[in-house]
Amino acid sequence: MNIKRYGSVAAVALAGTIVLSSCAANEAPANTGTDSTNGGGAPASELEGNLSGIGSSAVGAAQEAWIAEFQDKNPGVTINYAAEGSGAGREAFLAGAANANFAGSDRAFNDEEVAAGGWGACASDEIVELPLYISPIAVVFNLEGIETLNMDAATIAGIFNGDITTWDDEAIASQNEDADLPDTAITPVHRSDDSGTTENFTDYLFQAAPDVWTHEPDGLWPIEGGEAADGTSGVIDAVSNASGTIAYADASRAGDLGTVAVEINGEYLEFSPEAAAAIVDASPRAEGRSAGDLAYELDRTPDEAAYPIALVAYLIGCQDYSDDAVGELVKAYFSYMASEEGQQTAAESAGSAPISDAVRTEVESAIESIS
Repeated sequence: MNIKRYGSVAAVALAGTIVLSSCAANEAPANTGTDSTNGGGAPASELEGNLSGIGSSAVGAAQEAWIAEFQDKNPGVTINYAAEGSGAGREAFLAGAANANFAGSDRAFNDEEVAAGGWGACASDEIVELPLYISPIAVVFNLEGIETLNMDAATIAGIFNGDITTWDDEAIASQNEDADLPDTAITPVHRSDDSGTTENFTDYLFQAAPDVWTHEPDGLWPIEGGEAADGTSGVIDAVSNASGTIAYADASRAGDLGTVAVEINGEYLEFSPEAAAAIVDASPRAEGRSAGDLAYELDRTPDEAAYPIALVAYLIGCQDYSDDAVGELVKAYFSYMASEEGQQTAAESAGSAPISDAVRTEVESAIESIS
């Protein structure tokens, strides 16, 4: 079988829970009517105020870059983002918490949550969910001298289900005849927090290996056993510090760890932003959503060469904010993140895949409805 290689993303150092802000926003010179950071001679930004977001740790590296660029262009604005996990983001946004003017989540709100509504910061039950961060989820491992391994979905599911317990198991060895596999015990590592990354990973296992992985997709790890770690950083630390470990994490954090090439239609596909974006292009939109709610139903068993373990992180906001000033800031910040410049900034800093022009058109229409 062949291995298709797409190249890997750069590692990004990031704390498990972060608050991102820019000193420049607090040290900017008085508004002189022009702003050299906006091209020299262009009108200075008149935006002012504070904006807070919370949620996905996978999107934290992109948020760090987005915030720096946006505040540079808008020195009167300060933005904080707490990367405490997708579940924390959705919960805080629903409750209308002070630190949740917007949320980042590695999954959209589900049909039941959308139907229930009751968004604390919103003046209506309409929300916008924008797919502004597309990234592969890497299956990472720590085995001395081994940089990559081939695995099909059933093998990956068997490992995380606790059925395959040593690295020299025939299920792994038969797909990696040239690898010198040790008889070391496998220690699967999973997220301890409510995680959109977990939900995307278990959705892949459920769709691609239903005979092995019988658990419904969930943001909370559904079975006992293995090792639990908090947040993306916690998972990466756990794998980095112990031989024989294996886990799933946003690919931007894979660093020097070994990674798995995933079997798709008889070929083994390594992760890349481009291959992850292909799975989104091959997937349908969720039905029954409002025009501004751009949720996707990802197809994890594509006919084409698309990397199936991918996440789409949504930036979530109100369509109608109770505080108009907050609505204005969210609208401006979401517009920047969705722009070609914003998407390229995320790609360069976090290895994500820029959204397509077709998706951007829909996203811009949704952002225009925010008030």
